[in-house]
Amino acid sequence: MSEQDGISLKDSSADARYPDSTGQPTSIPPQAEGGHVRPKGLGAMLAALGVVYGDIGTSPLYALQSSIRTVGTETHPAQTWEVIGLTSLTFWALMLIVTIKYVMLVMRADHNKEGGIIALMALAQRVCKSTYFRWVFGLIGIAGACLFFGDGIITPAISVLSAVEGVEVSVPEASPFIIPAAIMVLLGLFAAQALGTGKIGRAFGPIMLVWFITIALLGARAITLHPGIILALSPLEAIRFIVTHGKLSFVALGSVVLSVTGAEALYADMGHFGRSPIRYVWIFLVLPALTLNYFGQAAMIIHNPTTLANPFYYLAPHWMQIPMLLLATCATIIASQAGISGSFSLCRQLIQLGYLPRTRIIHTNPHEEAQIYLPSFNWMLAFGAVVLVLAFRSSSALASAYGIAVTGTFLCTCVLAMVVFHRVFQWKSYAVGVVFGFFFLLDGVFFSANVMKIPEGGWVPLSIAAGSTLIMTTWQRGRQLIRNTKKRDAVPMGSFITRLTQSRTIRVPGLAVFLTSDPEMVPDALLYNLRHNKVLHQTVLFVTVQTLDQPEVEAAERMTVKELSPGIRRVILRYGFMEMPNLPVTLAQMTEMDFDPIQASYFTSHDLVFRSKVPKMSLWRMWIFLYLLNNATSISEFFRIPPERVMEFGVRVAI
Repeated sequence: MSEQDGISLKDSSADARYPDSTGQPTSIPPQAEGGHVRPKGLGAMLAALGVVYGDIGTSPLYALQSSIRTVGTETHPAQTWEVIGLTSLTFWALMLIVTIKYVMLVMRADHNKEGGIIALMALAQRVCKSTYFRWVFGLIGIAGACLFFGDGIITPAISVLSAVEGVEVSVPEASPFIIPAAIMVLLGLFAAQALGTGKIGRAFGPIMLVWFITIALLGARAITLHPGIILALSPLEAIRFIVTHGKLSFVALGSVVLSVTGAEALYADMGHFGRSPIRYVWIFLVLPALTLNYFGQAAMIIHNPTTLANPFYYLAPHWMQIPMLLLATCATIIASQAGISGSFSLCRQLIQLGYLPRTRIIHTNPHEEAQIYLPSFNWMLAFGAVVLVLAFRSSSALASAYGIAVTGTFLCTCVLAMVVFHRVFQWKSYAVGVVFGFFFLLDGVFFSANVMKIPEGGWVPLSIAAGSTLIMTTWQRGRQLIRNTKKRDAVPMGSFITRLTQSRTIRVPGLAVFLTSDPEMVPDALLYNLRHNKVLHQTVLFVTVQTLDQPEVEAAERMTVKELSPGIRRVILRYGFMEMPNLPVTLAQMTEMDFDPIQASYFTSHDLVFRSKVPKMSLWRMWIFLYLLNNATSISEFFRIPPERVMEFGVRVAI
């Protein structure tokens, strides 16, 4: 992306912190630009149930089974007290990490009513005065985001695979078709992303409502097989298991954490549904349903150890297993959809904040800003999910790759929350240390337990996170070098305006829009136009799009217009990193002049980067940067500018 493309990133409370920033390509109506359309009341709770809780709601398909397999098998079953201890660990993981840490604490830290690790990162940076620590917090946020990308690839693979594996219970002869069926479901799921979630989203809530009620009833029914499982409500049983098993309990924790996958979604989707609906649904429906189902699975395994082969499906009577298979498949598709949509939103935020190059983004709903589709990113996720299914071939094997992505994100969120609760909520240092120190220790234990699974599959999310971080830092570094190089030859706007009034430059009828990332410097496109065409339009706009470190910008703060000279104006447009600008639509809302989008001509420049004699970037990183730069979406498509009205100049830049 050229520095003259009218793009900059600016801190809403201080000076600029990032090397680059972007706008978003979308064609949305003015009433939708700049805010979410949230459902309310029971509608909000039903929508939250369908979107937010798909991931954590399908964890009973594999979580408890994976935990108990660390101490026993169908032929050598775990002892009763061991099953109770593992069930207690699962229950208290839900209570401590999800209920207390996320629902009660972290969800308080909203950034203009938006949640998620990027919003938390931006909030932590705003309240930090040290440039060094701003950089550190940015790196932590990026690390968490990259781990979330790994989670976004693994979630569809393990969820769909675990659901399809249920066919083995009622139709063992169908086992050879499990992998092909899972791949077909995944490809269908990713292909459907182009349609948007608007139409199918209305069905998510009712399906998940049926899902949670069903798994709760089946779990309650199975608890009668061994009522003593109620002892798992006591944390003493969890402590007993840990103390007795020592190192083995550490291994078991790596599987217990699978029960809290999706906890980050509660916080990330807070901006779409609001804090209260997500909290109420968790406390009054999801948590009780999950508890009953986990306890029911444990009671059944104690009663009949052979059911460990697939305890979730054995909860259902034989006649109900096929309907449960279909319901579970629907639930896992919804869980996967939530993960994919979350990855789309996160990718958009990173593009807005300048960590990734611009890419094509399609707005699939004219009234809901959150519903977007990124074609290239979508098929990257699809490719990764299919490869994982083919490589691991079972949900139990894939579980080894799952936990480390989840726990790594937990740690990053915990560190950023410490800063926010100390600086924003004015918690005393000792209170932050006690509360979040405990959760950091807890998350650290879970993360360490999953580190042991790196050889078995934990390397997958770590590799994805490392590769994503490398791409982001390379893009940032390249953009910084380009900006530094071009800044040396830039012409200040003030001196240009002074000389222009004294010159005899021919002014021709028309409206020209020059995009520039630095409003104080003359765009390269203008200098090239004057040099080659020898004319200047009668009306000229220098437009800069600034992305602030906040989710949304109030309408009153959206635009600043200043007249620099007769017929020449500087326009600064401000957006939050959750918003999707449309340049022609926004400029048409100017009150200072009559802007006709059909008549406007847009001028921009494109960087033609080559390696300097004294290179400031290693050759291999230069290749990565040039690949990203050359494959970035064109500026006309990016800002939804009619391509026939864009004139682009190439600018050679050595780095």
